[in-house]
Amino acid sequence: MRFLRFLKYERPYLLLCGACFLLTAAVFSIGPHNTWDRENFLYALMLILLMMAGFLLHRYLGMVQAIRRMDDEDTGPLSLEAEACREALRLQRISHIRSLNQIQDKQKETYDFIVSWFHEIKTPIAVLRLMQQTEISPASLEEELSRIEHYVDQALYHARLDSFNKDYEIVNCNLRQLAKEAVKHHSKTFISKKITVRLEVDDTTVQSDSKWLLFILNQLVSNSLKYTPAQGLISITSRVTPQEKLLVIRDSGVGIDRRDLPRIFERGFTGTNGRTFVKSTGMGLYLAQELSKKLGHYITCESAAGSFSEFTVHFPKNHDPFPGIVQQNNKKTQGL
Repeated sequence: MRFLRFLKYERPYLLLCGACFLLTAAVFSIGPHNTWDRENFLYALMLILLMMAGFLLHRYLGMVQAIRRMDDEDTGPLSLEAEACREALRLQRISHIRSLNQIQDKQKETYDFIVSWFHEIKTPIAVLRLMQQTEISPASLEEELSRIEHYVDQALYHARLDSFNKDYEIVNCNLRQLAKEAVKHHSKTFISKKITVRLEVDDTTVQSDSKWLLFILNQLVSNSLKYTPAQGLISITSRVTPQEKLLVIRDSGVGIDRRDLPRIFERGFTGTNGRTFVKSTGMGLYLAQELSKKLGHYITCESAAGSFSEFTVHFPKNHDPFPGIVQQNNKKTQGL
């Protein structure tokens, strides 16, 4: 197929060669003696040169016209190389447009997040200003400051998401210890909402970055606290299967609508709960899932509206992408 296209593009040159051959044969055939002589040779040579000059001029004008109309899809290529280059340029243009669209989408999503973040952080700031005019409760002050810290951390981790590979260290992490730290971090909220926490996490070791993994757990616990009513229950448990290690965070909150469940990890998606119960940026679960994937983990969710939500962090045992890094970092830690 490609060879036939090659012959199609080379047809003018083939016709020129054929015309030169026929012209030479005609000149010598009409000679008086049908033999080789100098006059016939020079005559044939002059005719061939004139024919080649006309052919080259025609090809030159055609190429100039093709160059001028390079962006016109109706203009056909003049050679197989030009066809291949045009196809490569077309694919490159498509790839470039897709990249631009992705960048624009990301910029828009970042802008939407920043605007939403500004609205979110204004609430605790407004509460603190009201506290200045009234009697300040230490517990309330601590709660509002914790909310501000949470929003600031969320923005910082969102900004670091694209440069994640420059700021992580894979080591052995104890799930029980990290779960305790996450609960302690939100202890004020647990107490103020009178939510019971059930911690049943074994001393399970997983390979991850302790700082980023703690942020992920904080996001999941914060999400459960946000949608669990007063005097509710949040349980954090661990399980080990032949294929993976699991950390499960289950709450007795409002649950997630079945229509929203497939989209809860999308960037900026707030869903019915985010619009009805609590204002939300829709970034917490997105960040948790994206960071989990970068660490070699992933998060799944099961829920029933009005009953419960259960988030599970999966730590695969047989597909750990970082065993060499873990051993290297452990040796460095022991050396210190």
